[in-house]
Amino acid sequence: MGKSEKVNENDDTMVEEDTETKSYEELSENLSPIANPLASEKLAKKLYKTIKKASKKKMVRRGVKEIQKFVRKGETGFVVFAGDITPIEVMCHLPCVCEENKIPYAYVPSKRDLGSATGIKRPTCCIMVKPHEEYQEVYDKCFSSLKSMPLPI
Repeated sequence: MGKSEKVNENDDTMVEEDTETKSYEELSENLSPIANPLASEKLAKKLYKTIKKASKKKMVRRGVKEIQKFVRKGETGFVVFAGDITPIEVMCHLPCVCEENKIPYAYVPSKRDLGSATGIKRPTCCIMVKPHEEYQEVYDKCFSSLKSMPLPI
């Protein structure tokens, strides 16, 4: 059993390396139909950078249950979803929850990149970034960019 676990770890590592070498356009081919609004390549890089800074200060919320709980409690920030989640039913209600609470959100193409931006190896389907004075300038740029994106119909 330990051997198969090791093989699975190696498989995950190989997939992770393949994902890193894929371009933004290649990653965008595997998106779910509800992944709208999709962040541009430039905005996605800004979002990943902001997420890295926020995770160092422990100002991120990860995962469907945690984000849903804190959004409904009234926490502020912005949310970034991965567009390649399957099955999409796991988190398809969260964009509506964000819209009801006036929290801006966007999709990025890869759950692996989203997870690695937080400093963990595990892929993540959604992240909420909360404001903090140490990265406030970058946060404000991302927040205003997400606010100006058109919401899906």
